[in-house]
Amino acid sequence: MGSIKQGILGGFSGKVGTVVGATWKGIAYMRGIAVKPKNANTLSQQMQRAKFALSVKFLSKINPYIRYGYKNYMAKQTAGNVGLSYMMHNNCIIGEFPNYSIDFSALKVAIGQLKKAEAPTMALSSGTATCTWTDNSGNGNAQATDLAMVLLYNKDKAEAEYDIGNATRADATLSFSYPRNWTGDTIVAYISFMSDDGKLVAESDYLGEITC
Repeated sequence: MGSIKQGILGGFSGKVGTVVGATWKGIAYMRGIAVKPKNANTLSQQMQRAKFALSVKFLSKINPYIRYGYKNYMAKQTAGNVGLSYMMHNNCIIGEFPNYSIDFSALKVAIGQLKKAEAPTMALSSGTATCTWTDNSGNGNAQATDLAMVLLYNKDKAEAEYDIGNATRADATLSFSYPRNWTGDTIVAYISFMSDDGKLVAESDYLGEITC
């Protein structure tokens, strides 16, 4: 039961019917009691949960990469939560319920203000991924010492490989290994850069779909 402390026009504390009274920093306020929905499994809710589950499953596979890619937006949330918010609000989930899929071309696995890669390409051959780009050091805030961040995601096996920091912007190329059992699978690739002090990150570039 609620109690009135300052007369009938004053604030109150406790519950009165469907209203709860309380104070915060000396300010009296009221809020309604949350009402449990009669149907907690509507089509709209099923659709939202399906999109959520698909996004979480994908992001869990690339979490080590996005901890760098989303680092400037992680002050009050995890990299996974930043990525989930991006995917759910930027039309990255396509298709009709229940057959949703990810639009990898719309996805950003890194977000920031550092100068992006220029003319990046990706080639896969015999277990080796080779990414190239044009050295645009000195253009805007691009520095020769910026570290390349390359990501491969196997759509068929839901697996990821990445290389962070083993090449600089000035190197203009980076090669690393991927599993040989990826042969015949469809791979999507991304590139970004991070400043050598870790403070700045470039928005990622989607390098397309490639068959191993």
